Amino acid sequence: MNRHDHHHHSNLPHDHGNVHSVLDVAGLGVHYGPTEALHNVSFSVGRGELIGVIGPNGSGKSTLFKAICGLVNHTGVVEVNGVHCHDHTDRMDIAYIPQRNDSDLHFPITVGELVLAGRRRFRRWWSRPTAEDRTVASQSLAKVFLEGAEERALSELSGGQLQRAYLARALAQQASVVLLDEALSGVDQPTTLELFEVFRSLAAEGTSLLVATHDLALARRRFDRCLAINGTLRGDGPPEQVLSVELLETVFGSGARDAVVD
Repeated sequence: MNRHDHHHHSNLPHDHGNVHSVLDVAGLGVHYGPTEALHNVSFSVGRGELIGVIGPNGSGKSTLFKAICGLVNHTGVVEVNGVHCHDHTDRMDIAYIPQRNDSDLHFPITVGELVLAGRRRFRRWWSRPTAEDRTVASQSLAKVFLEGAEERALSELSGGQLQRAYLARALAQQASVVLLDEALSGVDQPTTLELFEVFRSLAAEGTSLLVATHDLALARRRFDRCLAINGTLRGDGPPEQVLSVELLETVFGSGARDAVVD
């Protein structure tokens, strides 16, 4: 028994089009010019699931997230909360946190301003944040253990704090699904544990999180469900099934056998 099994997220139904799903992806494909980056990817995500999306660098994990958000053109269907997404504006129930970029840290903005940006979907673009917007922003920061950090500059934050600030923005946006691209790259073990504490508490409250990683040992220990991506969906299920040596070799290549060791 994994010590996190009491969350039983992985017991949620995974069949496509299930009434309980918040995200349905069907036959998703992406071309960059003549190159096919992703082919025929289909899966469903239940409310409050915490899912690891695993694959080597260049396997299509980022492309998958960008396609789900409508940031790149794709074939196939993306539905969020039962609504068919035609363009980017239909996808405000999805929050995308891209790979951390050092330029983020030098952007002259406070934590409070970052999180308030998540409220823009609820008002006209020219209107100022309301008292309710500020209350929701403060509550969102409290949920990611950054209570009272509104005045801090992003440049003052550690990598883990920055990820949590972006998660607070996603909560302020009231996103049903949060896509985190390599959120755990370059952060130390205590920060990883701290982020998983936040992931689990948000999932327990009903937010669905997909976390892309190429760290197999981490995926094995920390997720109840993994999607293995390499050009297409190679596996979907509990980590012990998806991270079997046979399957990993189709995802990571024949050197994967050595990478499985915990």
